[in-house]
Amino acid sequence: MQPIHLAWVDYSILLAYVVFILGIGWALARYMKSSGDFLTSSRSIPTWVTGLAFIAANLGALELVGMAACGAQYGIATAHFYWVGAIPAMVFLAVFMMPFYYGSKARSAPEYLKMRFDERVRWVNAFAFAVMTLATSGISMNVLAILLHLLLGWKYSWSLWICSVVVVVYIFKGGLTSAIYTEVLQFFLIVLGFAPVVWLGLQDVGGWGALKSRLAGVAQHPAALALSEKTFRPDAWTSAWKPLLAGPAHNPMGVDVFAMVFGLGFVLSFGYWCTNYLVVQRAMAAKNMTAARNTPLVAAIPKMLFPAIVILPGLIAVALATLPSKDYRIPPPIISDASYAKAVDAVQSANPAHMDAGIQAVSDALGAKVYQDKVSTLISANAQHPETKEQIKTALYGSVAENDYDAIIPSLVAKFCPHGLLALALLALFASFMSGMAGNITAFNTIWTYDLYQSFRRNVLDRPRAATLIRPDGGTEDITVAYKDLSDTHYLWMGKGVTIAGTLLSIGCAYYFSHYNNAMNALQLVFAFVNAPIFATYFLGMFWKRTTGTGAFLGLIGGILTSVFFHALTLAQGDLPGIKGGYIHVVKVLPSEMAQNFWMAIFAFTGCFILTVAISLATARTKTDEELKGLVYSLTPKIKDHEKHFFLRPAVLGTILIIACVILNIIFW
Repeated sequence: MQPIHLAWVDYSILLAYVVFILGIGWALARYMKSSGDFLTSSRSIPTWVTGLAFIAANLGALELVGMAACGAQYGIATAHFYWVGAIPAMVFLAVFMMPFYYGSKARSAPEYLKMRFDERVRWVNAFAFAVMTLATSGISMNVLAILLHLLLGWKYSWSLWICSVVVVVYIFKGGLTSAIYTEVLQFFLIVLGFAPVVWLGLQDVGGWGALKSRLAGVAQHPAALALSEKTFRPDAWTSAWKPLLAGPAHNPMGVDVFAMVFGLGFVLSFGYWCTNYLVVQRAMAAKNMTAARNTPLVAAIPKMLFPAIVILPGLIAVALATLPSKDYRIPPPIISDASYAKAVDAVQSANPAHMDAGIQAVSDALGAKVYQDKVSTLISANAQHPETKEQIKTALYGSVAENDYDAIIPSLVAKFCPHGLLALALLALFASFMSGMAGNITAFNTIWTYDLYQSFRRNVLDRPRAATLIRPDGGTEDITVAYKDLSDTHYLWMGKGVTIAGTLLSIGCAYYFSHYNNAMNALQLVFAFVNAPIFATYFLGMFWKRTTGTGAFLGLIGGILTSVFFHALTLAQGDLPGIKGGYIHVVKVLPSEMAQNFWMAIFAFTGCFILTVAISLATARTKTDEELKGLVYSLTPKIKDHEKHFFLRPAVLGTILIIACVILNIIFW
């Protein structure tokens, strides 16, 4: 894929956008007078803003690129991340969990755990979540750097640093409020920027009917596009439930109904939407309880329809790759010019009489698998009529038998967007990256400042201590030394400083996650490590008053360790032991990385749940029922909705959303 050369109009549009969002940060800077203003927006933002920011914080480059990648790799079953793995959890958050978060006046989700249990549970959750936000931000940064390299030819490292500086500046000036308002703007830019690409791609394929027909052929011969070594039934890429019901061997994702419904639909989705402070923070910034509860419901409406923008491009890319006249292939992994040069030399020096050796030499030079028939044809043709180095390089690009699914979005942008529209699509990519990164960095600075730094100072470094005072007359007196709490200005500047530190750590994570060719696989891996066991802790804490602090603390640690050992003992088919698992010993090989993620989440949740229950039953409660009012469901007075319009009450609106979600599942059954 050749880099695109932008016209002056493209650069003008991109520059205007950067100046505008930096202006938002500067305009809001004068309102950032306290740590509460900077880190939590002082709970002052209206519902429609928090609702769109709620969804935009999730609609980052990871979702745009990762879901398109999954659409190509796994088919329409990727929509389960929305219709099974998002909407039910968002409704549950609005109806049941937001009253606890918002009503308890907690400044963060981990602070709720401190109120419910103790500081130990808060610290474990906060530390795990801080690591997760850095990892998620790093994945997002890695994706954008790859996109800019593919589209514009920018160096990977330059892309990381330049884009990170822009985000840091407007967060540093305007805090969470700046992030939320820019996320609303970015939501509209993402929709407007990618809707034309999807429309043009669908028309180029021949419409929805032609798309389904092409994908039916792909399902029966996926190896032709390096999608899978297996063969599947014709509807494997176009049916959401039938391939799952047939079993793991009959769908590209390699999962069964239990792994999908319990692993994704319950553990991962509820763990993400109900406990991930990145999204919960947006709802907690709302101006009142009603606005906070309606925030995830407002966000659920567009969320339900997003598969048309983020998954359909992956299906279009697969269909285009089957049409020779379209001159398109799913992009291969990034291979250096030096490796291509070695592969060209290998083709030119290959002897057709020793074809196997020639093919192996080309594969070794590229450092990737190759289509043997294409390479053998190239070697034979070059032996008869020598071709130029550039012609051989072009042919080698199409001969690589590996796919970089994350490159699908930029390849479609390059194919379908003329100048002007190209700038709009690039703007959508920038916006998606910035919304995702800003969301993670603002969540990280709040968690660090309030739940780790401030909590550690108050409970360890600056806690009252017993001392002996020696009086002038030689006598002694036992006293308690209490340290004066640091000023709010100190915590404000700590939040700003951590914003910069978090960005630098995220850049380090970006280099690590460059080893993954599907951002969504990497993201779900992180969620399985962290969100799955944490959700078990929140679930038991909110709905079982017998849960003790010791049980929650040891259960959470046990759940996280369960995910670590599961990953260390399993591996996805086609991967080598190491970064992607099996680094202790390979006990089980799973059909895909996504299947590995789902089952790891199930084991982590179950391990945390069982340990927490067992230890809680063996230890004494430290908080009375009175202390747990407002923190445990059975001990909290039920909220009565006084909304005049019946259909706008959270429980009613949530029911309508669930029914709409069921209808979509039936349509694409």
